[in-house]
Amino acid sequence: MIRAFDAFSLPLLRWFDPEDAHRLAIQGLRLLPPMRQRPDDPKLAVRAFGLNFPNPIGMAAGFDKSAEAPDGLLRLGFGFVEIGSVTPLPQAGNPKPRLFRLERDGGVINRMGFNNDGAEVVLKRLAARAHQGGIVGVNVGANKDSPDRTADYVKLIETFAPVASYFTVNVSSPNTPGLRNLQQSAALDDLLARVIDARERVRKNAGDSPVLLKVAPDLSLTELDDVVHIARSRRVDGMIVANTTLARPSTLRETNRAKEQGGLSGRPLFRLSTRMVAETYVRAEGAFPLVGVGGIDSGGAALTKIRAGASLIQLYSSLIYKGLGLVEDIKRDLSSTLSRTGRKSLSEIVGADAATITAEDWPVQ
Repeated sequence: MIRAFDAFSLPLLRWFDPEDAHRLAIQGLRLLPPMRQRPDDPKLAVRAFGLNFPNPIGMAAGFDKSAEAPDGLLRLGFGFVEIGSVTPLPQAGNPKPRLFRLERDGGVINRMGFNNDGAEVVLKRLAARAHQGGIVGVNVGANKDSPDRTADYVKLIETFAPVASYFTVNVSSPNTPGLRNLQQSAALDDLLARVIDARERVRKNAGDSPVLLKVAPDLSLTELDDVVHIARSRRVDGMIVANTTLARPSTLRETNRAKEQGGLSGRPLFRLSTRMVAETYVRAEGAFPLVGVGGIDSGGAALTKIRAGASLIQLYSSLIYKGLGLVEDIKRDLSSTLSRTGRKSLSEIVGADAATITAEDWPVQ
C-alpha cells in the first residue's frame, strides 16, 4: 500500500509549491485509515531515556508542527514521532515563500520560523489521542516576540508534561532571531536548570518526562565541549544532533536556490551532522543516549549514523525525495545487517566508529 501511495504521490506533489505539498501530506495522513502493522523485528527495539522504542526510526520535528497527524505517522511504521516546534502562543512564522527544495542535492532549505497553532490547541490534540499509545515527543520553542524566552520553555514543560512521551528543548533553530544564543554557556545553563526544575515539579502528577536538548551542527568543538558539559551537569536525558545548518557546502549543485536564507537539511547535511554525532558521543561518555538526525536517506546512512553514536535516528527531508517507503527500507536493511553479523541488537554497534570518525578530516564545507 505504501509503495503504491509513493508511486502516485511523489511525482504529483513535486508539481506543488513545497509548503502546499506539505499541507497536502498532513491532510492525507489525517485521513489515513487504520491498518494492521507488521510487527517490527525485535532486534530493532531500543530502550532509551526510560522509554521502549519498537524501532529506532523517528519522524523529526518540523513535519507535524501542531500535532495534527502523529497517529498516522506511527501507523506508517515510525518507532516514534516528534511534533513541534510548539510555542506558547500561536505563531504565523516568517513570510512566504519559506521552504525550498534543492532537488539535485537531495536537500531542503527552510526559514519557517516556528509556525504552529500554539500550546492550547496542540495540548487538546495530544490529550485527545493519549489513549492511542505510541511514543510522541514534544519539541518546544519560544515565541519570537517573547520578553522571556526561558519562561516560555518552562511554561511548555508544565503544560505538556501529562501528554508528552519526552521533551526536546529546541535552542538551535536558525530561523528565530537570537534563539541560538541560548546555546551559549551561561544562558544554556540557566535554561536547562529551570527546565529540569519544572520537570521535577510536575513529576508527581504527570509522571516521568525525559528532557532532550537539540543542538546546531554549526557549533565549534569548543562550544560543543561547553554544551555537553552543561547537559551532563544538569542531567538532561539525551541530546539530538543536529538541527539544520546555516553553512552552504561548496558541493551544492542548486547554486541559485542555495542562496536562500534559512537552515539547510537533507543529504548535504549528512557528513557534518554525522561528525557532530561522533564528537558528541565521545564527549558524553555514555552519560545519555543520542538521537542522530541529518541527511539519512538509506539503510546505509542510518547504519553510519548509529555507528557514529546515535541510539535513535530521525528522518524528514529525505522522505520528500524517497517517499514513506523509506522507513520500511531502513528497518529491513538494519535487520539484515544485524542478522548477517550475528548481533542481537543495535546497541551492540552504537558508537562503534565514533573514535575513527572524530580522527578524520573535517567535512568539506
